[in-house]
Amino acid sequence: MKIKSETFVDNMRGIHTIIFLLFGLSVLCAQDREVAGPTASDNSVVKGKNYLYMLHADVTKADEERLPDAIILVGDVRLRRDSMYMFCDSAYLYTKTNSVRAFGHVRMEQGDTLFLDGDYADYDGNINLARVRHNVRLENKGTVLETDSLNYDRNINLAYYFDGGILSDVENTLDSQWGQYNLSSKEAVFTNEVALHNPQFRMFSDTLRYNTDSKIARIVGPTDIYNADNHIRSSLGYYNTAKRQATLLRRSVVANKEKELVGDSLFYDELAGVSEAFGNIVYSDTIGGNMFTGEYAYMNELSDSSYVTGKAVVMDFSQGDTLYMHSDTIWAVTYNIDTDSLYRIVRACHKVRAYRSDMQAVCDSLVFDSRDTCMTMYKDPIMWYGEQQLLGEEIKVYMDTASIDWVHIINQTLYAERMDSVNYNQIRGQEMKFFFRDKKLDEMQVIGSVEVRYYPLDDDKLLLGMNSTESGKLAAFMKDGEVDRIVIPTKAEGIFYPLTQIPSQELYLDNFAWFDYVRPIDKDDIFNWRDKSRELQLKKIERGNIPLPTLEGYKND
Repeated sequence: MKIKSETFVDNMRGIHTIIFLLFGLSVLCAQDREVAGPTASDNSVVKGKNYLYMLHADVTKADEERLPDAIILVGDVRLRRDSMYMFCDSAYLYTKTNSVRAFGHVRMEQGDTLFLDGDYADYDGNINLARVRHNVRLENKGTVLETDSLNYDRNINLAYYFDGGILSDVENTLDSQWGQYNLSSKEAVFTNEVALHNPQFRMFSDTLRYNTDSKIARIVGPTDIYNADNHIRSSLGYYNTAKRQATLLRRSVVANKEKELVGDSLFYDELAGVSEAFGNIVYSDTIGGNMFTGEYAYMNELSDSSYVTGKAVVMDFSQGDTLYMHSDTIWAVTYNIDTDSLYRIVRACHKVRAYRSDMQAVCDSLVFDSRDTCMTMYKDPIMWYGEQQLLGEEIKVYMDTASIDWVHIINQTLYAERMDSVNYNQIRGQEMKFFFRDKKLDEMQVIGSVEVRYYPLDDDKLLLGMNSTESGKLAAFMKDGEVDRIVIPTKAEGIFYPLTQIPSQELYLDNFAWFDYVRPIDKDDIFNWRDKSRELQLKKIERGNIPLPTLEGYKND
């Protein structure tokens, strides 16, 4: 009996122990505590910061058949791995692999700067990688990334998506099929159908880099930028989306309606309305029918002004046959914008040469003023029409809507028309006026101290002789671009010489010179400046000086 009693007592003690352990376990399962390592009760810190710790779950259980090696956590689940906290409705915690699967209202937090939400997450604590799926939203210091599938590598603080996503900050919204965002450097990379949306502009690309701190988009692939008035095309460069300034490389383009600027590199300030182009620049205006090229150009949209230098060339193709004009520097400035008195002045300074198949010209400088549609050529100006040469101290060319209307030559004037290799029709006076009809020279008027050397023709267009005349004025009428008849008023003095009896001293006027060696021979020859012979250069006078533009002038400040 005594033996039985001791056995009974021992059995009762065992039952009490089992009840106590079961009761204690149930209490522990409802308490907040850290769980890590191979057993749920091991919360020692020796496992280190890389381990996942369970902080709380309403229910903790196991199902070895269905989920071997997993602790099933249900209700208000809270986990921690170093400074990162995870919250969800339920989870499978794998202590052997130091990983977790989280379900329902998954949220990862790190301090007060990083928040990552989704419907499901698979987190590997060993490699520190979270795979979050469905309704994913990552928020970091004002930047929000939304997608359906996101991987977040905490080792390098990099989040990336691969099935479409949207990144947004206070300035911009970007969407693409693939993208990544570095939370440390704030650098984002996007590829495949990239679009950047801003209230002031839109950007489309196949590859784009963007910094959420600096708001600078780095263009690394074919990219189009649109705003209310302009379209930018580039494949390499930078665009500051906050300041709306672009630095573009690799033959980029800034287009404004029917105008386009192309260069090896471009700088564009949208707010200031300023564009600068460097290297092999081409500016075209299809409405105005003109184009210019050079090595450097400055353009201001707000003041409608521009400046080009370095092998600067202006091409005008508004009249069918293209006119090419080169000078060291060309300015175009618009004044009184947004008023009824708006006008535009174009200046070409130093070594101006122009070529069109039917007309050529050279001078040192010229100015075009839209107020009277007059182009004034300064300092030894010369114009050629076929076999006709015009020169003087100043040449003023007045334009109509289609072509040249009339030309006014002032002081030291000379009209010369080559008849053959020796003989030239020659007229000089104090001033000359040439009138055009259907783009051809039609009539000439010469005023003041007129001298003439004129070769009339017979019906077979053979020279009959030379008429040498002096008078106060003269009118000449053209036919097929040549002098057809000359009208000289009474009180003129003259003599007619048969062709074989012309004195050698009467062949040429005192100021006659034929500047064929100066004349541009084609559009490429406009770059080859050739001076007149020194003894044939016109006398310098002050009133012929060109009003040179200033820096403030061409920027229209």
